Amino acid sequence: MDVGDDAVSGGEDPGGVLVSFGRQLKRFREWKGLSRAGLGERTGYSAATIASFEQGRRIPPARFIARADEVLGAHGVLRERVEEVERAQYPAFFRSAAQLEAKAVELHVFATAAVPGLLQTEEYAESVFRMRRPLLDEDTVAQRVAARLRRQEIFARTPMPTISFVIEETVIRRPIGGERVMRGQLEQLLLCGQRRNVEIQVMPVDRAEHAALSGPFTLIETREARRIAYVEVHKESRLFTERSSVREFEEQYGILRAQALTPSETLTLVERLLGDT
Repeated sequence: MDVGDDAVSGGEDPGGVLVSFGRQLKRFREWKGLSRAGLGERTGYSAATIASFEQGRRIPPARFIARADEVLGAHGVLRERVEEVERAQYPAFFRSAAQLEAKAVELHVFATAAVPGLLQTEEYAESVFRMRRPLLDEDTVAQRVAARLRRQEIFARTPMPTISFVIEETVIRRPIGGERVMRGQLEQLLLCGQRRNVEIQVMPVDRAEHAALSGPFTLIETREARRIAYVEVHKESRLFTERSSVREFEEQYGILRAQALTPSETLTLVERLLGDT
């Protein structure tokens, strides 16, 4: 996608996209003379789930859209909306960054409040979303968790992207979700940290120097060699593409990595924390 210099991310209203798609789905189903149960039988979903798709209350997965397009004879009309519908699974402020992240060749994340989404277990992610205030409804929690886990497909992509994380020590010591959930999350960090294309570093709380006290950010490099910085604060986000702005974040991240524990020291710390739980 084309992002202007220092552009604020966002996009179309996700509710509007889902309602619009749901109406199209219902129209094609009725033209085909199928009931919701009938379409469900042919696509592997219940009538209740088909109703949720048509009413814009649930996000239909790409495989359902492709199958529905075929069953209903939509001639690609539904299938061509797959990317648009998939973007609707993310909060508006993250939508542009999610697109860039999925296609990145390099990704570098500095996290200060919680384990980065790309490293979260399902239970940890669910705990994070359930703690949100104002409270999110059950459907939204389920959608956000599924979307967060889907982002992790980047680890299995070919060619493999280069991914690194610097995480504040307080993050891995905060037992979000309780002891059992946090133990599973620490085990996940160990597994991810052993991937050949992933490096995880912890920034200790006892460091006298810290190059990024201004807050968390993500550095993204695209296939076209564009370098972008993403910053998010309370439902607001910004994508920086101007070279001078991005360079500032790159400088911070480079120094931060030198100040943090090495990847091997980080895994040793995580193993020690696991021994304490």
